[in-house]
Amino acid sequence: MHSHGVLYALVMDLELRQLRCLIAIVDTGSFTDAAIELGVSQAAVSRTLLSLEQVLGVRLLHRTSRSVTPTTAGVQVLAQARQLLADADNLVREAATGHRRLRVGHAWSALGRHTLEFQRRWAARYPDVELQLIRTNSTTGGLAEGLCDLAVVRTPPDERRFASAVVGQERRYCALAADDPWARRRSITLEEVRDRTVAIDRRTGTTTTDLWPSGTEPAVEHTQDIDDWLAVIATGRCVGITPESTVTQYRRQGIAFRALRNADPVPVWIIWRRQDPHPATHAAVALASDLYRQQQ
Repeated sequence: MHSHGVLYALVMDLELRQLRCLIAIVDTGSFTDAAIELGVSQAAVSRTLLSLEQVLGVRLLHRTSRSVTPTTAGVQVLAQARQLLADADNLVREAATGHRRLRVGHAWSALGRHTLEFQRRWAARYPDVELQLIRTNSTTGGLAEGLCDLAVVRTPPDERRFASAVVGQERRYCALAADDPWARRRSITLEEVRDRTVAIDRRTGTTTTDLWPSGTEPAVEHTQDIDDWLAVIATGRCVGITPESTVTQYRRQGIAFRALRNADPVPVWIIWRRQDPHPATHAAVALASDLYRQQQ
């Protein structure tokens, strides 16, 4: 039998995503279907199950070419897993009493390619807490203005005013007119871009001339917001540099996006007010982090 100390250590090593993975495998009957339900690869499902078995020190599933069935230990763990997940979901709902709405602000593109999946999973897990996405042309995504409860930003937050967590990273892309000669290429280098005029949104954009060594900065044209930025680039007189999230959420006729080489990725933060944060804040941070981690 485990001592209380060992049991506590085991619980601390457990992750809810591991339990969700085990339940999905058993409920769907296969690793393949579990991967589809969870929105991850089959290899990720196998790794997650293995990590859970390693934490618990027991084998949980019998796996054959035709079926997946719980071991004796797996049956017991499965019952506890269902109860733990139900308790975790209830914890969020109870904590959010009086907070039936979670407003998530952003300046440009929310969570990019993960936005829709974030909305779907949130609705399934926390149906009593309505999720609202709010776009505000503000460096804090509307948080400083009181327009949202937490915000997704891609520029370093003011740590004195806001608490924050990095939930992922995004590659940079070059935005250009669809008829630009570069549009025929698969990728562009950062060094090449300095020979062009670059559209930069000083207020909420992620690009600055600091990307280039001093003395080699490109010519710059400043824009006011994402729509202005796209319009200028579509004319062909400018190119832009932007995170992958813009690529997925702003597909526009007349605009092409190509991978940018030799450029550091862009961190994605979720920020919230240090005083009186929304009770569902950490649930939102955990879900966003999971989605970005599964992308890797």
